[in-house]
This record gives sequence, structure tokens and C-alpha cells, in this order.
Amino acid sequence: MGYPPRLAVMNAANDPDAPPGRRLRPEVAFLLKFALFLVLFFAATAPKPMNNAFVEPFTTGVARVGGFTAGLFGEDVTMIGTAIVSPRFAVNVRTGCNGLETIYIFFAGVLAFPAPWSRKLLGLGLGFLAIQTLNNVRIVSLFYIGVYFPQHFEDSHIVIWQAIVILFGVSLFLFWADRYARPSRPATEEAPR
Repeated sequence: MGYPPRLAVMNAANDPDAPPGRRLRPEVAFLLKFALFLVLFFAATAPKPMNNAFVEPFTTGVARVGGFTAGLFGEDVTMIGTAIVSPRFAVNVRTGCNGLETIYIFFAGVLAFPAPWSRKLLGLGLGFLAIQTLNNVRIVSLFYIGVYFPQHFEDSHIVIWQAIVILFGVSLFLFWADRYARPSRPATEEAPR
């Protein structure tokens, strides 16, 4: 029983004995998997029930960590939902500020990359912590930009920090893929003299 042509090509991607013209190149397979995971992550959290059950509580947690961190610097802050409020300034951590988009990009890359599951799981855990640590720095720095340089808050929020967090996630993936996910290279044998 044969597969339709499209399925035959997809199945041939993992078949080392398939004729060379019928296999997907590893880069193409990675990009297809990456896009699929990315779509799945966004589609899974987009519906309102999932947003209410997962995204909003996650965002509230991110805001609370940001408020706690600002408090460590001596700020008199009060948490109101996802807002960090002080007599000097207030920031409201919303869905685009919770780091999830960068986590989705990083997770999609790690899951799509051909690496052992132990290395993938380690990458996912450490990557999540690294991205959220940077995101916390982002939230606290934006709070202080709002306190001391309110005229620069919007540009810092939308242009500078958004780009930094996304680029950090992509760079983190590239670092993980190069340093930890690649199979070990066999030691080269020394030629006899």
C-alpha cells in the first residue's frame, strides 16, 4: 500500500535508506518542525479559556516577581493584578511583556532540533529560567526608566527591550544548539610517523 506523494516525502525525511531525491534536507526538516511547534504553542494559548487558565496567571506571576525585585531595591510597591504600582510610577505587565513569545520561539527551536531528549529537557529548563531572568531585568528597568526618564519609557518598552528579549532567545537557542546539542565529535586519531 503506497502513501500519497506528499506523505511519502515526509516519511522519507526520517528514512536513511530513502533515495537521495526523496529525503528532506535536515535544514528543511528543522524549519518545518520549528514552524509547526511555534504554531502549536500560539494556537494552544490563544483561545480565551486557555488564556484565562494559563496566560493570565503566568503573567500575574511574572509581574509579582518584578514587583518583588523592585521591592528589593527599596521601592515602596503595591501589586494590583498585573500592575506594579508605587507613588513614583506604575507599570502594567501585560501578555506581550511576560516573555512567552520568546519562550515559544526558544522552545520551538529546541524541540525541532535533532538532539537527545536529555539535552533538550536541560535546554528547555535552563532556557526558560534565563529568558525569565532577563525578562525580570526588563520589567524592573522599565519601572526605573518610567521613574527617572518617563519620556523614554515607550521607546524603551516597545523598541529596545522587545528586540533585546527576542534576540536573546534566538541567541540562547544558537548557543545551546552549538554548545550542548551537537553530538560529540570523535577524537581524531594521530597518524603514525
